Amino acid sequence: MVETVPNPLLLQSPKSIGSRGRCPSCRRRDPRATRGPGAAPLALLIFASTAIRLALSHAIGLGIDESYMVAAGRVMRLGYFDHPPLAWWLSSGIAHLAGSEAAWVVRLPFILLFALSTWLMYRLTATLYGQRAALWAALAFNLSPVFGLSSASWVLPDGPLICALLGMALCLVQGPASRWWLGAGLCAGLAMLSKYTAVLPIAGMLVFFVTTQPRQLARPHPWLAVLVALLVFSPVLIWNAQNGWISFAFQGGRAGGARLNLLGPLTALGGEALFVLPWIWLPMMAALIAALRRGPADQPGWLLSCLALGPIALFAVLALASPRILFHWAAPGYLFLFPLLGNWLAARTPRRTAWATAALLGTVILAAITVVRLNPWPLRNDPGLQALDWTPLRDVLANRGLLNQPIAAPNWSDTGKLDYALGGHPIVLCLNPDARQYLFAAAPVPGQDILIIAPRQSEARIRADYAASFASIEALPPALVDLPGRPQVPFGLYLGHRLISPPTPR
Repeated sequence: MVETVPNPLLLQSPKSIGSRGRCPSCRRRDPRATRGPGAAPLALLIFASTAIRLALSHAIGLGIDESYMVAAGRVMRLGYFDHPPLAWWLSSGIAHLAGSEAAWVVRLPFILLFALSTWLMYRLTATLYGQRAALWAALAFNLSPVFGLSSASWVLPDGPLICALLGMALCLVQGPASRWWLGAGLCAGLAMLSKYTAVLPIAGMLVFFVTTQPRQLARPHPWLAVLVALLVFSPVLIWNAQNGWISFAFQGGRAGGARLNLLGPLTALGGEALFVLPWIWLPMMAALIAALRRGPADQPGWLLSCLALGPIALFAVLALASPRILFHWAAPGYLFLFPLLGNWLAARTPRRTAWATAALLGTVILAAITVVRLNPWPLRNDPGLQALDWTPLRDVLANRGLLNQPIAAPNWSDTGKLDYALGGHPIVLCLNPDARQYLFAAAPVPGQDILIIAPRQSEARIRADYAASFASIEALPPALVDLPGRPQVPFGLYLGHRLISPPTPR
């Protein structure tokens, strides 16, 4: 039986402040602020942005992390070294279904998920602040590079994470009926199945209910939602329990540091501002501060603030002691500031800024494609080489009869690129104590000969690192590979004779 209790998140309106009587969040009560242009602009935004991302997926090959996830994730498991398994399952599943690991194929689930995320962002914002604010929130969401470019199409855990978190928030604002609680639990579980940082917005959700509606926590529905979330997340727990909690230990130690860095939080926030875009980030933060000042009296603003604050604050604080904070780690927090931003933009309609931002992003994307595909300004340390697939290397090695023994690379990133390029045959090993998911690949057999491919390491470095691992190391003529805009790129080749023992995994 469906409950008919009113939506608890919309029962309390923000208290009036100031001489004019209403706070900025109350604009959603004004019909002029909530009335929107309908579904056509949203459909156009989703269709156009999806088409652009599909075109980009053809133009640019898989990056380092993408190649690594596709190659190391060919064997589907309950868990993986770096992250929970959902993103790995998506890329591996579509590759098996399509019979192809082409860049656009393995990116397709992530592109479609972001189309769904755009719709979820629109629905969440429309529920809280009206259609006009919702359209602006969806547009800003797509124009922010950390969301609209990387999370929107790359084979990374962030895409399914964002979609699941938005689904969780949308279920929360629908009301206290049991079906919405179960939906929130399912989405929370999928978020944790995507990336461990999902626990921060989930903790924010608990803070919201403790501070505004503690009676909700006395009902059975929230705890059923917790059970659903844990059930969805259980493959990660099972796999980690079987493997010494290795994934938790790895992720828990990534932000570690040993000395105080007082400028660290400013650096982290500044980097996040660049990833989001400064002219999007600044009004976002102003809206967050305003919502925090209003507090629980403004339940929609307080919910979004509780969901957002954990990731943003945690990684800023951790930056005090760690130089290894990556700016996109806080993205789940900024995700929930787009509805607040949309509400702010709805009263201003900055169309020129939106068009200018779209033009800037288009220019940057075209410049990146030009650098990657044409290499007009050759550099010694070519960054575009990592955005190209090394698939022509296979034919070069086959013509020289070098595909008859295992192949190895000096680090996990090159191992992923080579493994993706070679299509999984022959076996590709990582000769590095930090092997990541390649710790779980087939172990090399002592006495085997192994071909070491070193795209960036010198012969002296290879001999210094692996002299103790082989009876002898023979330098072969490099493989010369033709890549777009880069004829005859040399890949160093070294034949390690009679493996003694590989480097000890860390």
